[in-house]
Amino acid sequence: MDFLSDPVLLARVQFACTAAYHFFFVPLTIGLGLILAINETRYYRSRNEHDAAATTFWVKIFTATFVIGVATGITMEFSFGTNWADYSRFVGDIFGAPLAAEALLAFFLESVFLGILLFGRKRVSAKFYLVSAWLVWLGSCLSALWILIANSWMQTPAGAELAADGSKAVITDFFAAAFNPSLLARYSHVVVALLIMGAFVAMAVAAWYLLKGRHQDFAMKTLKIGAVVGIVTTVVMLGTAHSSAVVVSEEQPTKLAMMEGMYEGEAPDLYLFGWVDEENQQVVTPFSIPGGTSFLATGTWDTEFQGLNDLAKSEQYGALDVEGAPVNFVFQTYHLMVAMFGLIAITVFLALLFQRKGKIKSMKWLQRLIVVSPVFPLLAIQCGWFTAELGRQPWVVYPSATGPEGVSLLTNEGVSQSVSNVELLITMTLFLLVYLLLIVAWARVMGRFIKEGPVASTAPAEVPAGSDETASAIGVSDDLAKEGE
Repeated sequence: MDFLSDPVLLARVQFACTAAYHFFFVPLTIGLGLILAINETRYYRSRNEHDAAATTFWVKIFTATFVIGVATGITMEFSFGTNWADYSRFVGDIFGAPLAAEALLAFFLESVFLGILLFGRKRVSAKFYLVSAWLVWLGSCLSALWILIANSWMQTPAGAELAADGSKAVITDFFAAAFNPSLLARYSHVVVALLIMGAFVAMAVAAWYLLKGRHQDFAMKTLKIGAVVGIVTTVVMLGTAHSSAVVVSEEQPTKLAMMEGMYEGEAPDLYLFGWVDEENQQVVTPFSIPGGTSFLATGTWDTEFQGLNDLAKSEQYGALDVEGAPVNFVFQTYHLMVAMFGLIAITVFLALLFQRKGKIKSMKWLQRLIVVSPVFPLLAIQCGWFTAELGRQPWVVYPSATGPEGVSLLTNEGVSQSVSNVELLITMTLFLLVYLLLIVAWARVMGRFIKEGPVASTAPAEVPAGSDETASAIGVSDDLAKEGE
């Protein structure tokens, strides 16, 4: 139980838990934002009330998820000034601009036009409503961009220098810092993963309706949209994953070595699965492709990369403790992410294949598979983040290969010196209780929305002036209020 007395470890665990919880809702908002916008485009062209009901259904889902996502994101920003005060002092000059831009530009863009979707169906023109749907999705993508700018700078610092007293990083070139070496690869990789998540959730809802024999027309349309978005993004994911891996191999050698369980310099093999024997410093596996990872990273089978032992002897990465590094954990999360991608590809291919001509309506086994399939991208996303964040330990600001000299920060130097382990345990317990209540309330609201389904309105096309459609437009406020009773 020694970890309970370690403030650094507790601060890391707390932030990891809150970030993982928050990043359950982020993929849903960005991914389902695209599904929402596509449905509204369908309605704009068809003028079919059933298509309007489909948009209204996804607005409900999106809004309730967006609210929880915003609330859980705020707690992480507060922790920068409490648990991670020294880290905030070090990166404050860099992070101020992107975090402010995320709030002032992306968040307000998303929030304002979400208000149009909630209350403006009969108050604005059809074209403006359509544009609002796409701007909501665009706002969520911009929000992710600014957050990824900040996070990518931690992975591959650029456009900055170390202050004369060594206390902080000082920005020297905003655009170089923003468009740091890993940004484009990481942003495209993350956003594509989130769109896959949205596609799978849409398909799961459709498959659930098929199993229940309800809303068949909506289910088949939604399944087609989800399958098409899913197959396109899955194919694109191959390119973004390759680009991200290349950046890691070039900029973060210790992370690559952990991902492949590589202790000595070699042309790394490609493993489908295995176990890292950390004591004997070797990967135990029944199958591997010699030089496979080398080929994926460089196009040749014999390009050698430094192992952890060699890197730990270098001046730049001398702070690396090979024996204490979470090598097996990073190896497992990375390969589990890859395995989930395989299940994603198989599932979306089957969905696309058998939704044609309605064949899937009689395939109960495939319907059940699709209902549970959002677990695949969710696990892949969470494992990807664990790989990215734990793979750069023991640094919170990583000394990347092309980074400015001296601009790096060890994790144990970034925590607040005034927050005790007891205070961290208390806040972790409170977070657990509050987050448990939030997830239960969110799940019940989602269950009610899905049970109700996309119900076409039978009301007159125009709402009389002065009528109150604040809650009745989509029922979000009423349903949330009932959960609080």
